Amino acid sequence: MALPALSPASTTNRNVLPISGTVTNVSPTLPFGIYAGSNDFLSGATDQVAYTYKKLGGDVLDIELTEGNVYAAYEEAVLEYSYIVNLHQSKNILSNVLGDSTGSFDQDGELKSGDALSSSLGGGRVELMYPKFDYGFQRRVMGRYSTDAGLGGDSLIYSASFSTSTSQQDYDLQQIISSSAATDTTLDFFGKVNNKKVIIRKVYYKTSRAMWRFYGYYGGFHVVGNMRTYGQYADDSTFEVVPVWHNKLQAMAYEDAIWSRTSHYSYELKNNKIRIFPIPDETSPRNFWVEFTVEEDAWVETSDRQVGIQGINNMNTLPFANIPYENINSIGKQWIRRFGLSLAKEMLAQIRGKFTTIPIPGESVTMNADQLLSQAKEEQEKLREELKTTLDELTYAKLSETNSTISDNTENTAKRIPTGIYVG
Repeated sequence: MALPALSPASTTNRNVLPISGTVTNVSPTLPFGIYAGSNDFLSGATDQVAYTYKKLGGDVLDIELTEGNVYAAYEEAVLEYSYIVNLHQSKNILSNVLGDSTGSFDQDGELKSGDALSSSLGGGRVELMYPKFDYGFQRRVMGRYSTDAGLGGDSLIYSASFSTSTSQQDYDLQQIISSSAATDTTLDFFGKVNNKKVIIRKVYYKTSRAMWRFYGYYGGFHVVGNMRTYGQYADDSTFEVVPVWHNKLQAMAYEDAIWSRTSHYSYELKNNKIRIFPIPDETSPRNFWVEFTVEEDAWVETSDRQVGIQGINNMNTLPFANIPYENINSIGKQWIRRFGLSLAKEMLAQIRGKFTTIPIPGESVTMNADQLLSQAKEEQEKLREELKTTLDELTYAKLSETNSTISDNTENTAKRIPTGIYVG
């Protein structure tokens, strides 16, 4: 039986990588199209075709890739570079921007227009900015310390008063404050207490007299007196030069004396109640004041004092978009070319791996898919580690250490320079 005569429609592979790319073919073949609007990216992707063609030996043996495969690999390489660099920058700045404004992001990771952050930055790209350092994390940690020390902080401090009654020594502060918060709409803490824990920060009273003590050099201690009939008097005719530290200690002692001795009253807190000492009588102050804070959940942001709870809380909410292609310098673009080539090599391995061998008359051709795949994976890992290692050496902390070392070495060198002697 005679063999049939075959008339193939084509004698060449239809999917062969061309020697160069075409700019107009780039955008339609990109999986994400994040950089499709950048003419520089389109030119770079086009050049990548010629680079891949030469590196994989396309002028010797056909490469079973389309130019669209190369464009997709190039886009992925740019995104991978952006990802690693943004990770590096997040290590640099996260502790200083916690609580700052964040935004919403689209499916490509780009910051959506119209968000508060976009308007506050005038459309600027945060991933390209060099931020101010304000020790944001440390300041947030110290916020509660400051509140407890009476130096401000990030907790609202409210004040309330209660009236004393003759011979009544105990007063339920929780009930007093809660009932006021539930009924008096003029109060700052209206509707904010309910059954929440209340922390009493300070207890004091205001004297009914305009001035009830007079103090001189001795600062109100080592003298006697009371607020009912006469004030405190001290000899103001003796003068002595004393060091500043003595005055500071004296001022501290005076303030402590006011709160501890000359106030005439003290108190004790037990559970929700305050006990006044001595027992109030008809001569006692009619009102005592308390300053307090209301314990809130850590996630609650008060409307009258924004402290950044709705802002950046970790790497995920950093307002970093993909790095614009135009802002990647020659160092980054060379890394992208190399990484894009390794991705193209991985694609080629996947394609060739579909056929272990290709039969030809009297022989067969063995494909090199396994070797290509192994090389591609190894190259990608090395490129990632190379970039990460370099960036880790360029963190702001490392740069500070380097500057310190340079300064120390310069100083040591200067010490060895002979001192010139002027000869007239």
